[in-house]
Amino acid sequence: MATKTTTRSAARTQASLPDSCCTPITETALGERDAAELAAVFAALSDPVRLRLLSMVAAEGEVCSCNLEAPLAKSQPTISHHTRVLAEAGLIRGEKRGRWMWWHLVPEQVERLRQLLGER
Repeated sequence: MATKTTTRSAARTQASLPDSCCTPITETALGERDAAELAAVFAALSDPVRLRLLSMVAAEGEVCSCNLEAPLAKSQPTISHHTRVLAEAGLIRGEKRGRWMWWHLVPEQVERLRQLLGER
């Protein structure tokens, strides 16, 4: 069951990366809108805590918010802030189970980002 925040994030996910993602940015110039959308994804990735958090979720497949506090040495409100930023960028998705959110990677979004950067 998804929360309202997760549902809103999922709606934004469709617009988080440019539709022209199949052409790497090294091969064609980005339009203004595409550049703004891609910059938002890069902004979400620009924080070391969010990079670590994303790598933890990717490595585990699924992680409960409660299991992120100790390894990141951050409080639950801080974890919530960082997961929200990553979810709004379309990089992770959350599912509320009981009182906790469980996070998993959005592989399609990560793959689109890789393609856009010219990674094969």
